[in-house]
Amino acid sequence: MSDEVEPRAAQHKPVRRLDARSLRGLAHPLRMSILEMLTLDGPATATGLSAHLDENTGTVSWHLRHLAQHGFIEEETGRGTKRERWWRVVEDTKVLETAEFHDDPDTRGALSVYMHELVQQYFSRVTNYLSENWDGDWQRAGTISDWRDLRMTPTQLKSFNDELMALIARHTPSPGAEAAPGALPIIVQIQSFPRKERGNG
Repeated sequence: MSDEVEPRAAQHKPVRRLDARSLRGLAHPLRMSILEMLTLDGPATATGLSAHLDENTGTVSWHLRHLAQHGFIEEETGRGTKRERWWRVVEDTKVLETAEFHDDPDTRGALSVYMHELVQQYFSRVTNYLSENWDGDWQRAGTISDWRDLRMTPTQLKSFNDELMALIARHTPSPGAEAAPGALPIIVQIQSFPRKERGNG
């Protein structure tokens, strides 16, 4: 399975394949929450992040430095002070080939933490959306759907996912492009995976 920390649709960004060291550097619930907030909401300080995450500022600062050491974030120069630094996400597309680490005992634990936390983030985004009050147009535009009657080989599933990624790429604006009036940030979450069949007995 290929997981992408950022979707492949962002073809204008350089691609970074995560190795075992960077995976271990990212695989922590708080660090993943920090990275998600910086990705979705833009640059922030340790103080601002700690307020949103309900964490101690010193703890958040330590994890920010850890993320920076592994190249996930960087300081936004020319902003802030020596005491209050601003951090932003490094602009690249991060790709993780989970199959490369599945049989590595030194990395399996970090991979498990990362994947479970990632799924929890996906779940939290959906529950947040459901708890918010959206007007009728936005409610009719969004969807939470699943399909259960497909049967595919691994090759067919890979092709299916590639087609979905290509569709998203066609709708991804170029850097600096003006958004349409009334446009809001959109999250697309895709989970496609095989299910083991169970007997009828």
